[in-house]
Amino acid sequence: MQKKSKNSFSEFLKRKNVELSFKRYFVDALGAMGVGLFCSLITGLILKTIGTKAGIPILVEFGGLASAMTGPAIAVAIAQALKAPPMVIFSCVAVGFAGNTWGGPVGAFVGAIVAAEIGKIISKETNIDIIATPSGTIIAGMTVAKLAGPPISALMTGLGVIIMNATELQPGPMGAVVSMIMGMILTLPISSAAIAVALNLSGLAAGAATVGCSTQMVGFAVMSYRENHVSGLLSIGLGTSMLQMPNIVRHPMIWVPPTLASLILGPISTLVFKMKNVPTGAGMGTSGFVGQFGAIDAMGSSPAVLMQIGLMHFLLPAITTLIIAEIMRKMGLIKPGEMKLEL
Repeated sequence: MQKKSKNSFSEFLKRKNVELSFKRYFVDALGAMGVGLFCSLITGLILKTIGTKAGIPILVEFGGLASAMTGPAIAVAIAQALKAPPMVIFSCVAVGFAGNTWGGPVGAFVGAIVAAEIGKIISKETNIDIIATPSGTIIAGMTVAKLAGPPISALMTGLGVIIMNATELQPGPMGAVVSMIMGMILTLPISSAAIAVALNLSGLAAGAATVGCSTQMVGFAVMSYRENHVSGLLSIGLGTSMLQMPNIVRHPMIWVPPTLASLILGPISTLVFKMKNVPTGAGMGTSGFVGQFGAIDAMGSSPAVLMQIGLMHFLLPAITTLIIAEIMRKMGLIKPGEMKLEL
């Protein structure tokens, strides 16, 4: 009887498309959080930066309003990624707003996951679905956001402070580590933008993270140019190096050049140029030039700063990665066609 009950419950969850897995919550949901951040907080940063530098007050206002919708955008993106029905997705707007109010983006993240899954379970199971589904979704999501959001957010922020303080105290080694790890996270099917915002990463650590992310994107773009030409150059260099993930799984050695380059350039960022960034730009690299707007927001837009951005986010990542890649090609470690994209 007990076994039958367990099987029935498993079948019920399967029917409701509720899957308790690492991939569902820390790959799919985290990736969706990154999309939600981009469509609210990050785009708001870009608009505010352009508006401030160009003296266009309306863009500053638009940017502020876009940033204010961070919580709802995160929650809706997550609910959609978890394949929640429309009524659950719409109810998650309120959960995201509340979660972001109590625990920042992390509060919106945990609240939205629970709200979406509980909402899916309740949906169309009663005769009063119009009341039960949104009520259950909102109560479940807000309860978790209220109880778990603030402590988890505090934990993530504390971890971010440790990373930032360590980078200030040991800028060389930490610059290398942060640059390499954040760059690799950007290429993996995990949202580096969401992680940078959750950690509230800023200062030198954020600057090193941006260099690492930029190196992965620009590095893969230039070293695969002979296979993917201009379309690949733009898709990877201004889009995401995640496009190379299937090729990395098949040919792991192609990941060495940009990763080694980010390890080399991270300390140059922290020790020589002392580059900084803001949380919204730290994990974006050159995607839509968000990392560069973040650097301008953190460091200003003087000619010296713009030169540093061009050097550390574009020129040196391209040159360093190309040199390493060409050496590996001559050694037979990287073969023609291994980075070909199906665009």
